[in-house]
Amino acid sequence: MNGMTDMPSPPHTTTTPSPGSNPGDMHMHHQPMMHMHMAFFWGQHGEILFPGWPGTNSGMYALVLIFIFFLAFIVEFLSHTNFGRRVSGTVAVGLIQTVVHTIRAGLAYMVMLAVMSFNGGVFLAAVAGHALGFLVFGTWVIRKRPPEVVAGEKNSDLSPMICA
Repeated sequence: MNGMTDMPSPPHTTTTPSPGSNPGDMHMHHQPMMHMHMAFFWGQHGEILFPGWPGTNSGMYALVLIFIFFLAFIVEFLSHTNFGRRVSGTVAVGLIQTVVHTIRAGLAYMVMLAVMSFNGGVFLAAVAGHALGFLVFGTWVIRKRPPEVVAGEKNSDLSPMICA
């Protein structure tokens, strides 16, 4: 035997050229690869939406959870609010509806990307934000009366859900 079978393998790193150097230069440094979770985990250490955010500070993690909650809440607000539906046929109304739809879609994608961090707290904050937003804006619990529906016009941009 050559004695090489019992040696541990070296840690996995990537080699990149030093800033300002040519790829062929011998001035190289090693960077550890980021670990990405592929299953739900519980904890405040990870990256959510932006590099290095929230970091290791528990206060920043709480801020991330509040931020995700409010993003989901705002998505529900924009989903159930009638912007310009009382007046029809004008270009201005169409532009307002398009802008609101674009903002709603962008915020919904941000919530989705945050949930894709597989952080259990972020997932629960997003679900809670959507739930409270739907309770406030999508049900009659807060409004006390059914919304007025103009003949032939739907009440929101969402697909209707049938609940028995």
